[in-house]
Amino acid sequence: MSKKLTKRSEDYSKWYNELVNKADLAENSAVRGCMVIKPYGFAIWEKMQAELDKKFKETGHQNAYFPLFVPKSLFEAEEKNAEGFAKECAVVTHYRLKNNPDAEGKLMVDPEAKLEEELVVRPTSEAIIWNTYKNWIQSYRDLPIKINQWANVVRWEMRTRLFLRTAEFLWQEGHTAHATREEALEETLLINDVYANFAENFMAIPVIKGVKSESERFAGAEETYCIEALMQDGKALQAGTSHFLGQNFAKAFDVKYATKEGGLEYVWASSWGVSTRLMGALIMTHSDDNGLVLPPNLAPIQVVIVPIYKGEEQLAEISVVANSIKQELEQVGVSVKFDDRDNVKPGFKFNDYELKGVPLRIAIGPKDLEKKSVELARRDTLSKTFVPQDELATLIPELLKEIQETLFTKAKDFRNDHVTEVNDFDEFKEVLKTKGGFISAHWDGTSETEDQIKKLTKATIRCIPYDSELQNGSCVFSGNPSSQRVLFAKAY
Repeated sequence: MSKKLTKRSEDYSKWYNELVNKADLAENSAVRGCMVIKPYGFAIWEKMQAELDKKFKETGHQNAYFPLFVPKSLFEAEEKNAEGFAKECAVVTHYRLKNNPDAEGKLMVDPEAKLEEELVVRPTSEAIIWNTYKNWIQSYRDLPIKINQWANVVRWEMRTRLFLRTAEFLWQEGHTAHATREEALEETLLINDVYANFAENFMAIPVIKGVKSESERFAGAEETYCIEALMQDGKALQAGTSHFLGQNFAKAFDVKYATKEGGLEYVWASSWGVSTRLMGALIMTHSDDNGLVLPPNLAPIQVVIVPIYKGEEQLAEISVVANSIKQELEQVGVSVKFDDRDNVKPGFKFNDYELKGVPLRIAIGPKDLEKKSVELARRDTLSKTFVPQDELATLIPELLKEIQETLFTKAKDFRNDHVTEVNDFDEFKEVLKTKGGFISAHWDGTSETEDQIKKLTKATIRCIPYDSELQNGSCVFSGNPSSQRVLFAKAY
């Protein structure tokens, strides 16, 4: 199979799909719209999981697990949430097949095995969790509850793309219960900050923190806060959301607590999540026509050592030095692979690790042994230099840190160059067509205007940024009064 990718400028979508496949991240499965995450792709996801899990526990959260199946009656309890996800639900109606196949040898559903109550395969877990919380919460002493779960969910998407939108995907979802509105809102904003910090400082992806418009809000929430990122093709990607649920789910499931004063009050809530679509964000933010470009923090292999040799004798000599370098780097916290396979040529290895985004590559040949140096290549800049072997343990950790910062700066500069203020609808459409990115424009605050803009341009309000200053203006579409600018974009 050819490792060469379609150029991004020729067909961005095709480039993305080829990269996911050829870099061994994921592939389509036998189930329509579902994916197989391959070991290299899952290793990156595991690094994301580990860092986020650490952050959640540092902020007082515990992990738990709740059922995959939600009784339909529970799912329907919070009406807005049920309506919001109804068209994406997979539903279990029977619990077995017939033992005897039909005349064509096909197994059939046993009509006598119909469930008394249909089960929804969770698209999100608020319903089953809040039904559980009802048993856990009686008094103010039981609050707050701060639970996170790592799980899979199913949303029956019609148009799918690996990592970005699949019928089944992996995620974490946090669900917290609080005694007061202020506590729940503080939690919601805290987690949005955690997500932003993770995206920027760990994934090297700059994001804009903001609040969603009513039509883009999570079904059943009073407010949805988000982080929005910008991909290289000028489309936005919602990288994480944190929802202030108010008392909606507490009222739907009758979850009350006894106050210190002896009264009964409904509990306040938040929920929040990020998913494997962050893998898509990672790919589309940093990668190039040669393949993946991984921030060192997320790279399963930070340094690969490739020997250049002829014959077993040279390989043995190089291996002694290579393994010594590997050991020294691992002692300073660097993940290293020494690729001494003898069934593929060095050139193949170079291309393969470039495609997979390994941040640094060390090449060692017989002449390098004599000079006690190595060739060191950076994946982000594709630059090469010769470095003394005894300086590697000091240089490489600093270089990995520099690569991490360089990738963030590059992505941030691109994002900042693609935030454009417009003041009329013709300009809005022109920027969307020729430049893309975020469009900062006045909006009159109505869903009708938002819907019309979406129908005419496919652009949606990505968020109302935290730092959006109040300023009088005219709506870019209706001309009606507006008090602040919001960010529009086409999005994944």
